[in-house]
Amino acid sequence: MDRDGEAVTGGPVTRWLSTTQPEALFVLSAIAQYVGAVIAVLLFDGTIGGTDGVSPQTVAWFRAIGAALVLLAFSRGWRSGWTREQLVGVAFFGVITVLMNVFFYLAIERIDLGKGITIEFIGPIAVAAATTRSRRNAVALLFAFAGVVVLGGVEIDDNLLGIVYILIASALWAGYIVIGSRVAQVDRGVAGLGLGLAIGALVTTPIGAPGSLEVWTSPNLLVLCLAVGVFSNAIGYGIDQFTMRRIPIRRFSLLLALLPVTGTLIGWIGLGQQPSAVDLAGISLVLVGVAVQERDEIERVEAVVRTDPA
Repeated sequence: MDRDGEAVTGGPVTRWLSTTQPEALFVLSAIAQYVGAVIAVLLFDGTIGGTDGVSPQTVAWFRAIGAALVLLAFSRGWRSGWTREQLVGVAFFGVITVLMNVFFYLAIERIDLGKGITIEFIGPIAVAAATTRSRRNAVALLFAFAGVVVLGGVEIDDNLLGIVYILIASALWAGYIVIGSRVAQVDRGVAGLGLGLAIGALVTTPIGAPGSLEVWTSPNLLVLCLAVGVFSNAIGYGIDQFTMRRIPIRRFSLLLALLPVTGTLIGWIGLGQQPSAVDLAGISLVLVGVAVQERDEIERVEAVVRTDPA
């Protein structure tokens, strides 16, 4: 069995995730994440679930709970084999991830999904800029950044609070990339992500639990809220963990430019938020940036120190 054999659903899935082109994995991850985001937005305004709406912070909390339950259920050996340093990293990663989700949801309650994702991309752009070394990658970064600027044309007048929330989410996204990459290199499949989200959900209980009684007492709402976690975190972030093991942080950060593109399209299809000609121009610039970058990968050394119980 390969090094990720304990994760997700078994050998074939793991082998596919370990060999498929990162660009294709990013598209799959983005679709899963923003299908979950569409469900979340519809929960906010009560379009689905048969209520007046569930608060963004409560949906984000249930998102973490749902994802943690699924990931830990399909991860073997997550209860033991961790060093103290690894556990601290996993906990920090989980708390940052859940807070990122909370502020992201608070923002997209006020801003279109595609544009919110685009502004949030400032965090990954900063990480990519800090880790870019070659001229070709710098050019790719410039194209991606230009596309994000074009896509992010949000009028601040009526959305100041939404802008503040999405900028906080952006900073947390940068932390998600840097710390998440370290968690991924521990090589425990998706166990680190599942354990981190469980800790993050516990820590953010004072934020998400108030107002959650209606969800706990409605099977329909509970399933929908947990489904957000399965799509956005268990599938979306689970794919991220496999991808982070294979490519450098710089390339991962730049590939995240595909998320605003996918988010714009999902927002159009699922929420009727139709992109303008300017938005489409921004999408084109992002795609050029992704195409231009170098396709470098992390060299894996077979003599990796194992941390899981053999």
